[in-house]
Amino acid sequence: MTTFEYDVAIVGAGTSGCYAGATISNAGYDVVIVERKDEEEAGHIACGDALKGANKFPKSIPKSEIESSFTNTDVDHGRFEIPQENASLDIPVPGELAVIDRWEYGRQVIDGAERAGAEFHYDTVVQDVLQDDAGRVHGLKAVKQGEGRTYEAEVVLDGAGALSLLQDKVDFEGTTFDTNVRYSQFSSAYREIIEVDEPVEWSDALVIKPTKRSAGYLWYFPRTPTEINVGLGFQMNEEPMELVKDLRDDISQQPELQGATVKDKLGAALPTRRPYDSAVAPGYMAIGDSAGHVNPISGGGIAGAAYAGQYAGEKAIEAIEEADVSEANLWEYNERVMDHYGARYAALDVYNIFATAYDLDDLLGLLAAMPAEKLSDALYSGSANVGLGLKLQVLIKSFGHWDTLKNLYDTKKLADRLLDHYETYPSSPEGFADWQRKRDHIMDDIYAETGAEAKY
Repeated sequence: MTTFEYDVAIVGAGTSGCYAGATISNAGYDVVIVERKDEEEAGHIACGDALKGANKFPKSIPKSEIESSFTNTDVDHGRFEIPQENASLDIPVPGELAVIDRWEYGRQVIDGAERAGAEFHYDTVVQDVLQDDAGRVHGLKAVKQGEGRTYEAEVVLDGAGALSLLQDKVDFEGTTFDTNVRYSQFSSAYREIIEVDEPVEWSDALVIKPTKRSAGYLWYFPRTPTEINVGLGFQMNEEPMELVKDLRDDISQQPELQGATVKDKLGAALPTRRPYDSAVAPGYMAIGDSAGHVNPISGGGIAGAAYAGQYAGEKAIEAIEEADVSEANLWEYNERVMDHYGARYAALDVYNIFATAYDLDDLLGLLAAMPAEKLSDALYSGSANVGLGLKLQVLIKSFGHWDTLKNLYDTKKLADRLLDHYETYPSSPEGFADWQRKRDHIMDDIYAETGAEAKY
């Protein structure tokens, strides 16, 4: 058994792990990033490759060091196709947008963390955590090519991805860490990178469309006019899809994609849930997908993971300098996430809940009647202002879906109420239980209004 000692041990060489590693290393601390893949495969992650907020990355690995992976910066909107209505809806996307080569991007963030001084241990599979009798996590147990390894650290950061194994190993008894996590709050997804001979006409758009089930979705994201990231996924509480077959069937119906060459294929799970209520425990913080830091509507998680890595890294530095890695001292990390994007993502999750309670055709008919600008506001801000004139406009266009429309507006009010409540997120663990109780009362009203089954 080989033992290593570091100031911080990070599990996972993804976006959150690399940005955390770079942040901590830049401050002069010893960091190891433990990655189960080998050095060549590290950074190869299933992803839709769409990146929103491409101009707003933490300085520890700045945009200038990753932008060569941006393969399409001409995309400027989303296109939601509604086959049942024989219609499509172009949705503006605020901020800078790009489609990237995710594997190349993965290599670049690894290189950025290495330049900052982070050490990488590849081919290393984490099997357990080290935790003392007081509940403080102080390291990891792992195996590299059959050899047992122990990592001792002041702080452990969990960037192991959706449904992280570490969270099955840590004893969270007596902490605030969110253990209300079930597979049904996640989606199973599969994607291929395909190449066609002729440029597609929609190379400036992120194309999304529903599958035959309400909790499923398909995407066609152009990396270049001739190289397309195509994929689909479904909510894990629904009847499983035949992901590869269903994707192949849909591609076969697209004339411009006939004869395409498959260059890469990969599957993954991703959170389509609200961010964890608390992602801290003594000596331990969860970051990125491991803490649900993903837009639950779009599935976008790269920018959120980068900032989660920065915030957790900065908090780890402070905790080490203060010789205090308690839950209370790490709490500020929760606050920063909620203030930046966590509250907005929690409000967006309300619309996921709403969608599970309605017939797909009814939802798509209503969606076709909604103004694109307001849909954009709802997708990216978590809310949208709706005046009387707009209500009348939608009312006329949505004939036949009026009951669903009314429920949607009532649900929107509840989403606004939830967003307001998240803006009162407590400044310490002492106020956490009361905040949760009030939030859960709002959720009860949301379930009652939508008729949806409880998600949490």
